[in-house]
Amino acid sequence: MGITAESARFREVIRVLTKKGKYGLKAMVHLAQSEPGRPVPVLEISEKQCIPKKFLDAILCELRNAGFVHSKMGKGGGYALSRPASEITVGELVRAIDGPLAPVPCASKTRYRRCDDCFDENTCAVRKIMQRAQEALSNVLDNCSLQEMGDRAKNNAEAIFFDI
Repeated sequence: MGITAESARFREVIRVLTKKGKYGLKAMVHLAQSEPGRPVPVLEISEKQCIPKKFLDAILCELRNAGFVHSKMGKGGGYALSRPASEITVGELVRAIDGPLAPVPCASKTRYRRCDDCFDENTCAVRKIMQRAQEALSNVLDNCSLQEMGDRAKNNAEAIFFDI
């Protein structure tokens, strides 16, 4: 049984985190785990996180414009977090990079848009379940700091290392 155009579109709609979002989170965790205040060169992040440098440049520029990082040009330059990693939530970052967390526009709290094909939003089964999905995702991502995300990854890596 092959993938139909409709099922491919559906998968695209419910995909919350884009590659840009994933790379942005990886870069931010890298910065969170670096020495506070020390600018980290883009090339270092790119190589250690396997992110294409040109793409990373654009992502970090967006994150700088959103106030999550600051940059320093020239020798010894790079990017550093603008505030402590414990004060930055994963939800904030995902929204800044990828936009709303809702899988469909009518379930979004920040960028609500009524669906063209919906007759009654109050009884729409799709909207109801997508609102629940949005709330669950927001609850997880808004209650996890960048620091916690990095710590969890670090602890899992250490546990795996010691189990060998």
